[in-house]
Amino acid sequence: MKTVDYRENWKNEDTDRLFRAVLSLKNEIEAEAFFRDLMTEQEIQTFAERLKVAELLVEKVSYREIYKRTKVSTATITRINQWLERGMGGYKLAISRLNSNTEHQHTKTATVL
Repeated sequence: MKTVDYRENWKNEDTDRLFRAVLSLKNEIEAEAFFRDLMTEQEIQTFAERLKVAELLVEKVSYREIYKRTKVSTATITRINQWLERGMGGYKLAISRLNSNTEHQHTKTATVL
């Protein structure tokens, strides 16, 4: 009996093409234009809030404090925490790279000054 990878339920040619489209974007301005055309303002805000919650969870901030700062429901915070712990590693990778880029920008700025 073949084991089915849970990712196969959502992954197809269309999703692959979407990810290639995202990877083809060259900068934040292009990404902003693409995502604004792709999604509603509320959807963009929702995804941004999820990333913020994930960042706070990585920082070991309590659920109560995360709710206080973001107003995201504890059910959503719990779900994001589950994805952080048992997901595909996407949140952790993105957060790590964002933090790395931020640290690199601070170093570049400090060097220039």
